[in-house]
Amino acid sequence: METRSRVGAQASAVVGGRPATGGVDGYLRAPFPWYGLDEAFTGPRWLMQVASSTDGSVEHGSLGHGDEPSVRYEAAEDKERFAVVVTVADQPVRRSADGTGVLDATTVSSAAWLAGLGLLSYTWPLQMDHSLRDDWLEQQTETAWVLADDLDSPAWSTLLLPVDGEATTFHYRESEFGWVLAGSTGHGVHLGAYGRGMSAYGLGFSAIEDIAAYA
Repeated sequence: METRSRVGAQASAVVGGRPATGGVDGYLRAPFPWYGLDEAFTGPRWLMQVASSTDGSVEHGSLGHGDEPSVRYEAAEDKERFAVVVTVADQPVRRSADGTGVLDATTVSSAAWLAGLGLLSYTWPLQMDHSLRDDWLEQQTETAWVLADDLDSPAWSTLLLPVDGEATTFHYRESEFGWVLAGSTGHGVHLGAYGRGMSAYGLGFSAIEDIAAYA
């Protein structure tokens, strides 16, 4: 899995949520395919954010489907239905842009971590005081890190979901706040996803032919 400092920098783009700075332009710069829910999903689609390295190369980004989520504490009963797909470029061990260090390879764990953090960004337990959320978020972020770093732990089960029409194994976990899953496409990217109110069991993923459809 990636180093903590690197993943922390990448995760900021997921936490930021919508809208994406520069709209569709950042997505168009990516040298890898973007993934979203396949044509079986007929609801709204929307851009989120793209994360780039210090040299400007695109490393990952997110695409939303369904209701645009708000932080959960706003309602006593959460009725939002959404799924967010995170596409992470499959990259080997490499030198940092400034040449001062080495960056670990991206893996399925990278996608699981980013998806877990994305779900946390839209989560606020009911009856929690505003002043306590930072401490809670720090604890949950550490938990998400540990879980993503051990995808073989009992916390994860497996799902077979279609990716470009082919059955693909995903690591999957649920919590009271929603669900997270992660896997690889075999096409140069890892996929993470998270959601709430929309079952993960019936989802399918496919490469996006026209990213402008999300704008």
